[in-house]
Amino acid sequence: MSVLIDSVIEGSCAYLAGIRGGDTLVSLNSNEIVDVLDYRFYQLEREIKIEYISSGEVKVANVRKTEYEELGLEFSTYLMDKEHSCRNKCIFCFIDQMPKGMRDTLNFKDDDSRLSFLFGNYITLTNLTDHEIERVIKMHISPINISVHTTNPELRCKMMNNRFAGESLGIMKRFADAGIVINCQLVICPGINDGEELERSLRDLTELQVNSVAVVPVGLTDHREGLYPLTPFTKETANEVVNICEKFGDECVEKFGRRIIFAADELYIKAQRELPNADFYEDFSCLENGVGLISLLEDEFLFSLEQTEGDRTLTRQKTIACGESAAPFLKQLCEKLSEKFPKVCVNVRPIVNDFFGHMINVTGLIVGRDLTAQLKGTDLGEEVLISSSMLRSGEEVFLDDMTLDEAKEILRVPVTPCDNSGEDLLRKLLK
Repeated sequence: MSVLIDSVIEGSCAYLAGIRGGDTLVSLNSNEIVDVLDYRFYQLEREIKIEYISSGEVKVANVRKTEYEELGLEFSTYLMDKEHSCRNKCIFCFIDQMPKGMRDTLNFKDDDSRLSFLFGNYITLTNLTDHEIERVIKMHISPINISVHTTNPELRCKMMNNRFAGESLGIMKRFADAGIVINCQLVICPGINDGEELERSLRDLTELQVNSVAVVPVGLTDHREGLYPLTPFTKETANEVVNICEKFGDECVEKFGRRIIFAADELYIKAQRELPNADFYEDFSCLENGVGLISLLEDEFLFSLEQTEGDRTLTRQKTIACGESAAPFLKQLCEKLSEKFPKVCVNVRPIVNDFFGHMINVTGLIVGRDLTAQLKGTDLGEEVLISSSMLRSGEEVFLDDMTLDEAKEILRVPVTPCDNSGEDLLRKLLK
């Protein structure tokens, strides 16, 4: 295979060697280049023989550079080819529960190992070829994030509607034996992969000595027509899962000196249990799965508040809009804030998720139309603060395609995104 070069950075090694946009990259040091992983790995060498095609003629350029210097080749897509889509039909897939009419990117199911290595996406392993497995081991690309859900092969096939899903569990063993760091995610569906099945999965993963296991509850929207019947979590079933996670986590602390296994914040909230403190979560390795987010936010907020000089004359009036699950915790933080800044008035407004359904109560899935419909015409003060997790990554667009500017126009006050950090939240409340 070969990859078309879109452009070459002027003054780079490749440019000085005569390579130009429109040429085709074939190999680096005789290693065939298929995609971004090959390119990024093999360009690390100090001396590189570049084989390429220019005007139909195969050419060779020899370059010398520093170890981490980029060659300077640029391609039309970041991956250098198309994203790999998911081959599974998981019974709990959130994308299958999307309302109709969502933008195409939200309906695309990626299951691309390259995105796992580059951006931390979770993959199921059902998409990997033997060539790709061997490449990961050869390059020792690490860590890899895996959506496991269960280590029971038959049950995994059932949950993913893929007859090969059970076989792919063996890939984890190959990665573990090669020293690849593995982070795991288990989406728990009550009555299916909880209870004894969850204990089996945690036992198997502990024996593999994976780096982390995030146990998260299935998310159920109101748009499940024709899909597999699933049961939402109750206080009792959430408590059972948290108990299992804490039991195995305690065993890991005893055996390995690390907890490794964590239940998501949402499970503690559904179980009506007090969230563990920040120290419980060690290095917060599972934040992307909603594990320890609230405890970290609280820890950062209170630390920053302690370091901030109080001003009892400072006057502010602001609104925080958030998911229903986070609202009680944010209200507690704002009460602490008012003790030091009595004239800073913050109204925490939980937004009910009418768009996806009332069983969805996390902040990151609030859409613009719910936000504006529930806040419009109310006293919002000087500004509305929202979490940046409500917006498309790197952009000012909500999941329903409403823009931040449109929300501001409807609410008639600034709508300001905050990073998911307590320090940033405090700074913007006092700003």
